[in-house]
Amino acid sequence: MDRKLRQAQGNWVDGERFWGREVDIRILTRLVDDGAHISIVAQRRMGKTSLMKELARLLSDRYICLYLDLQKESVPTDAIAELALVLKPHNPLWEKGKRLFANIWQSVSGGVEEVSCGEIGIKLRAGLDSGNWMDKGDELFRILSKSEKPVLLMIDELPLMVNRMLRAGDGGMTRENIRQVDRFMSWLRKNSIEHQGKVRIMLSGSIGLEPVLHQAGLSAVINNYQPYDLKPWDHESAAGCLTALASYEEIVFDDHAVLRMVEKLGCCIPHHVQLFFACVFNYCMHRRVMHFSAEEVDDLYETEMLGFRGHAEMTHYEERLSMYFEKERLPLVKAMLTETAVTGVLTRAVILELREEYASQAGCPDEALDEMLRILQHDGYFTKKDEGYVYESNLLRDWWRKAHEEFYTRRA
Repeated sequence: MDRKLRQAQGNWVDGERFWGREVDIRILTRLVDDGAHISIVAQRRMGKTSLMKELARLLSDRYICLYLDLQKESVPTDAIAELALVLKPHNPLWEKGKRLFANIWQSVSGGVEEVSCGEIGIKLRAGLDSGNWMDKGDELFRILSKSEKPVLLMIDELPLMVNRMLRAGDGGMTRENIRQVDRFMSWLRKNSIEHQGKVRIMLSGSIGLEPVLHQAGLSAVINNYQPYDLKPWDHESAAGCLTALASYEEIVFDDHAVLRMVEKLGCCIPHHVQLFFACVFNYCMHRRVMHFSAEEVDDLYETEMLGFRGHAEMTHYEERLSMYFEKERLPLVKAMLTETAVTGVLTRAVILELREEYASQAGCPDEALDEMLRILQHDGYFTKKDEGYVYESNLLRDWWRKAHEEFYTRRA
């Protein structure tokens, strides 16, 4: 019997809604069992958070799995407060954590267990400062290392927090900001080494950690993490997902519709596959005909995936460029992306022309230019071919071309 798959809702899925990562789960499970610290490397919307959530579900009988989300945090004291809070569902660890912060709990009226996590978090942050966060964090790791089962600490969106720290204030990436990030990441590295075998750490995020640290000259602080490259779904997995989604919603694809959808995407990022099916489902529901043909794929891709429905999803790719690049470099980066979207390939000769037009060699030396291209490859915009740089994702290429081609001047 064909598998049925319900459409994903929210930012992550696990259990019956989890799809297509069986090999990744097996490899990561083996790495965790071997005691490795892991850094998941992938572009956005690849399903990193879902992968960690599913891994935690599957390993919960053998490990204490803690999921720490640093998406909104910007200083080390925030991270330590959140680390303390994720102990709450694990009573033996939570009791030890409460004793560690006893002076703070005394100020919570009605007792710790009678107030919300949000209120506890506010109190924790108020009780932590630049002088004590490191000692408190060290003690939290000692608590984890003495737990009845080994701990798998999954830290999501660490790159966002580090990036905020590096660019805090109006001065951009200052020496002081770099020093603060070095202090925090070196502290995390120290504890990962000290408690190796007792605590496994898994890092992930919607922007790449290594490129962020590399710009600050701090790549060495994560050299004890084994990188794991989470790739897009292969075409078979993507087609299977589309077929299972259609089976659940009782939509009939004709023989070539699924193949055509996969070909249009090219790079099968899981969220984009789900987004494409959602467009198909809405289309079928509105016309009250639960049948979809290959001849309808191109029109739906153009009007929906490249239209308003996909606008917010794809616009984020443009907005996130400012997370990596200083504002004086952004025009050059966007020009390279537009050139590639319109012409199909970005050659070294054209890159140098664009540099002279938008930045000059003095304003963007060769090493800075190479770093730009390195980041664009790492974050899923470009892939390098013999003829030059091309878009990895057909969807991103087509959206960027549609959004920026009107003001593009074709080069001679």
